[in-house]
Amino acid sequence: MEAWMEQLQESVDTLDRLKTMINVTAEEEYAIAALKTRWGSTPYFVSLMDRDDPGCPIRKQVIPSLKEKENVHGIPNYLIWKENRDTEEIRPDSIARQYNDRIAFTVTDMCANYCRHCFRKELVVDRDLKLRMDVEEGLRWIREHEEIRDVLITGGDPFILSDDKIDYLIRKLREIPHIEMIRFGTRTPIVLPQRITTGLQRVLEGFHRVPIWVNTQCNHPKEITEETARAVYDLLRCGVNVGNQAVLLKGINDDVQTFKALHQKLLSIRIRPYYVFYCEPAPGIDHFRTPVEKGAELIRDAIRGHTTGLAQPMYVIATNIGKIPLMPDYYIVDKDEKEYTLRNYQGKLTRMPNIQE
Repeated sequence: MEAWMEQLQESVDTLDRLKTMINVTAEEEYAIAALKTRWGSTPYFVSLMDRDDPGCPIRKQVIPSLKEKENVHGIPNYLIWKENRDTEEIRPDSIARQYNDRIAFTVTDMCANYCRHCFRKELVVDRDLKLRMDVEEGLRWIREHEEIRDVLITGGDPFILSDDKIDYLIRKLREIPHIEMIRFGTRTPIVLPQRITTGLQRVLEGFHRVPIWVNTQCNHPKEITEETARAVYDLLRCGVNVGNQAVLLKGINDDVQTFKALHQKLLSIRIRPYYVFYCEPAPGIDHFRTPVEKGAELIRDAIRGHTTGLAQPMYVIATNIGKIPLMPDYYIVDKDEKEYTLRNYQGKLTRMPNIQE
């Protein structure tokens, strides 16, 4: 059996297994017993937890919390709203749509790591929402809609499918003339880097008319290891670019030092910071949510002027009408008919001409 399959088979998803790896607090133990929810992660990712600190950023992303029962701001039936599933357009359960020319193709509800902050929590973690993941039905719908040029394969985590199933998805999508791009959303480079096997590399590699892009989710510098660095390098050798879509999480990455270290360390292992997502208003994750302005402030204070522009992600919130940038204009202080006054990250001012149309 391959190492990644062993990791999934030995998933840390029971209290007894968790206790062999960390000192579980009474509060964590009670939450695991009280919440009827899917949880767990790979032995590899759990091994990165601080054994004694319940405030460990990896523990907080993996272990259930009683705070998940609190729901002041979460939108009921969030995924139905967010993914436009209650509309006049008839689509298979596997197809989510916010844009005219691209869709999310949900092919599984299984993950290697069940993130406590997941915006698909109703489907993947709590399992209150039942969807039919019919791949053939989804492929048929995509084939019939010639306006679709870009497909994001998501889940759950599509990289926990077998090599054969991933290969089938890619081949069938590439056979569709109007498809120009295939993207995968997967946390496996972070939580299960063993998944980037030679077999998967053979599936992904090569020069093709329809390229493959991978976006992962890394939220804290502690998650970046040599194993992840090697997995990313192997993906790049296949011709697959790797980006990061971090989620802004209260108490995990919402301070300047951690935010800066995360984005600088991502670049050190060849992952391009792509998005920072405001934590979505899904039910049961209020405790992870910061004020909306926090992400823009962190980009201003932790990244601008402190590291290369390669590490400067776009700060957005994902909604039912698409992603909306949340970056206010901190840098144009003033303008008149003659010139603009600009301010840099240090508060220094400069001027440039105001060019009229």
